[in-house]
Amino acid sequence: MEGIAAERFAASRAWHERARRVLAGGVSSQFRAAGVFHPMHYVRAEGARVWDADGSELLDYTLSQGPCILGHSHPELLTRVEAALARGQLYAGQHEEEVLLAEALQRLLPCAERLRFASTGSEAAQACIRLARVVTGRQRIIKFDGHYHGWLDSVAFNVAPPGNSAGGPPVPWCGGIAESVAADLICLPWNDLDAVRQAMARHGNEVAAIITEPVMCNQGCIEPAPGFLEGLREVCDAHGSALIFDEIITGFRLDIGGAQAYFGVTPDLALFGKALGSGFPIAAIAGRARWIAPLEAGAAYHAGTMNGNNACVAAALATVEILERDDCAALRHIAKLGGALRDGLARLGAKYGLRVQGPGPMFHTGFSGLKRATEYRHIAADDRAAYQAFCRAMLLQGVRVIERGLWYVSAAHTEADIADTLARAETALEAVVAAQRP
Repeated sequence: MEGIAAERFAASRAWHERARRVLAGGVSSQFRAAGVFHPMHYVRAEGARVWDADGSELLDYTLSQGPCILGHSHPELLTRVEAALARGQLYAGQHEEEVLLAEALQRLLPCAERLRFASTGSEAAQACIRLARVVTGRQRIIKFDGHYHGWLDSVAFNVAPPGNSAGGPPVPWCGGIAESVAADLICLPWNDLDAVRQAMARHGNEVAAIITEPVMCNQGCIEPAPGFLEGLREVCDAHGSALIFDEIITGFRLDIGGAQAYFGVTPDLALFGKALGSGFPIAAIAGRARWIAPLEAGAAYHAGTMNGNNACVAAALATVEILERDDCAALRHIAKLGGALRDGLARLGAKYGLRVQGPGPMFHTGFSGLKRATEYRHIAADDRAAYQAFCRAMLLQGVRVIERGLWYVSAAHTEADIADTLARAETALEAVVAAQRP
């Protein structure tokens, strides 16, 4: 396989070697560093496909780690962005489309009495935490094992196993994270409402907020247990703490109103990104007026030179309008095809040892003896070498998937794409299993 890959991806590898001489690790995001054979280089993308530096056409289920919900280079989206750029790229002031986008989101998102736009999910998470601390006058934050809320120090603990499996102090994600930050965090197992209630009984008067992914997308695409999100809402109400939903992945993918509409649980604050801009860098902070009030009063600061820039706002407004069109036909299409792909892979998985789980518009796959993962240590126990081999075999079959097991489906994918992908997946799975035989 390595020999075939060396020939097929020679130009991409050459670009990577050149990039390593100027970019740290040859990449601009750590998530790109662990490429299947090496970090790949691409020259263009359209619809559900990308083309690499060697000219290979690849069916794409990474969707740029999730943002490209409409598919790549959606013509209407690009036309709207080009028109916005023709009027100017950045005013350092307000503009009409920013207000129109905020009005649309206020109408669609249950918690969105007020909004602010940002450029990244990491900074939006920090803004929500800062707001919760100002309103409550408290410092501590509860987060869940395996949940990812950006790369900044305040939440970069227990992102990946082993974490504090024995209930000990939070474990930093990597080096360089300030040790002092751990004192402000309480890390708990996902879907364990009793653990949350016990922690709040002991520390509720210190807890400013509970922050959670409504679906634990970053580690296994684990859905909330029945009553779990409702229980978090009740606990936060009882103790006067903010409930923060990190909807960077679930927003505009599970439902046009986000996971909060999908599950019927309204948080106090929420952050959105990825699919909101359909490939353009934009994030949104949305919340109840009480919890956003410190921004209006100047008691908390949130800033950013690029926030609300013309191109990204135009992309987001176009994305929302396209997704909402025809009674959310695009989202229904994504849910249908995502479910079909998930279920098809699950049928193959029963034969080849691949576990498949998740809502459908996004889902997770991994090689494991467990039929269902319920917490992030289960994902850590997956056979990563086997999955890496599967990703390599899929790439050679002309299908690009994310190495950590998360799949995304776009509005540009077709039923034929799904059938084709399942056929290629079976070939790849057979190759992986055959390589493991004595």
